Amino acid sequence: MGRVGKPVSAGESSGSVVRRILLGSQLRRLRESRGITREAAGYSIRASESKISRMELGRVSFKARDVEDLLTLYGVTDEAERDSLLGLAREANVAGWWHSYGDVLPGWFQTYVGLEGAASLIRIYEVQFVHGLLQTEAYAHAVVARGMPGAPTAEIDRRVALRLARQKALVSERAPRFHAVLDEAALRRPYGGREVMRAQLRHLIEMSEQPNITLQVMPFSFGGHAGESGAFTMLRFPESDLSDIVYLEQLTSALYLDKAEEVAQYEKAMVRLHEDCPGPEESRDLLRGLLQLT
Repeated sequence: MGRVGKPVSAGESSGSVVRRILLGSQLRRLRESRGITREAAGYSIRASESKISRMELGRVSFKARDVEDLLTLYGVTDEAERDSLLGLAREANVAGWWHSYGDVLPGWFQTYVGLEGAASLIRIYEVQFVHGLLQTEAYAHAVVARGMPGAPTAEIDRRVALRLARQKALVSERAPRFHAVLDEAALRRPYGGREVMRAQLRHLIEMSEQPNITLQVMPFSFGGHAGESGAFTMLRFPESDLSDIVYLEQLTSALYLDKAEEVAQYEKAMVRLHEDCPGPEESRDLLRGLLQLT
């Protein structure tokens, strides 16, 4: 995780994560269509059943020899199809730009950074603090420092730098659509002192005016709402054969949900949040009001 790969563009490096997932999904479909167990597939490439599971979920890199052996086992003899899948394997192994932050980037978060960078639509609900893609440098520093008491200054600075690097996607040529719902609690909880919070609120107002960004605030006055289960992120990709993914971050790990029935539940919650919140302009007014009170 700490190795730095050759320089690649953000699009290529982010896309590698998506390609791993796509290749893994195709290998799983081929295996299941032939009625072959994961155990048998693992045996054919001198690996375990769990290795096949990780490959099919796109959580590990692919060796060309392993992919070739699996395709042979699955009866894929057409050279064009084999070449296409092997090409996908090569592209999936491109190192992401975030690998240079391997010293401070948890393995479970590495996948998310790649998926976030490859998404065409990012929708989030946040309740604890302003979402990382919308944080100012000073606010991000305060959040990271609060979450890592006693950490060396150099490590905090590296984590903040990673967060700022992720934000570049929002202003790139291939910027995704970003729809954020921030609970009022996230805006009232102070991080870094009065001036830091004032600058953060001004930044939110400015970002909310970007054409690819929609920002809504869920006010306390609304009472209970569809975000009662806590913060979550939904990612959608330009690839038609890749399903939406729900990302749920935990203290030391994360969950990635892609089963249709689970994603549908979060989709309903997100739609309700969008409908129940004040619109973007009214939300900007709420931010302006909070700025006057800060």
